Amino acid sequence: MIFRQTPLQGAYIIEMERDNDDRGYFARTYSADAFAKLGLKSEFVQCSVSFNVREGTLRGLHYQAPPFEEAKLVRCTRGSAFDVIVDLRAQSPTYRQWFSAVLSADNGLMMYVPEGFAHGFQTLADSTELFYQISQVFSPAHTRRLRWDDPTLEIGWPPVRNRILSERDADAPLLDGSRPTDHDD
Repeated sequence: MIFRQTPLQGAYIIEMERDNDDRGYFARTYSADAFAKLGLKSEFVQCSVSFNVREGTLRGLHYQAPPFEEAKLVRCTRGSAFDVIVDLRAQSPTYRQWFSAVLSADNGLMMYVPEGFAHGFQTLADSTELFYQISQVFSPAHTRRLRWDDPTLEIGWPPVRNRILSERDADAPLLDGSRPTDHDD
């Protein structure tokens, strides 16, 4: 695996090193030793899948509050997604900065999302599936959301004809704790 540091402290894009032959390829997608050598969370206690029927489906931005903060290893196993992370660690030099990468079944890239980050994605193709390895047990009481289009973040989401959002994601708070409709007079 090839680890590429993103501009956000502690976050990585990971590329599989494929052993190709006439049958296809074989590649390692995880190694506890490789993660530990970089000081990354190397124990994942839960795996999850997000399947999305339509292109333009946006999920996020989601995170878990302390003490249930989670690191994630995210990989697209079918289709393609514009994957976004936001550093919410107040003491971090990259606090409130975001990074994105296109993850697809074809490119095989993975995103390592450290604890203290919000994560979201927008599908770029119908029938897109993302596979998550997660370092913490899910706690519904600690689930938090951040507005996907918070104007202070200025995330460059790809334009779509029909963006599909859940009501909860559409009504998520901004970074300052308000909601966009709170400012309408």
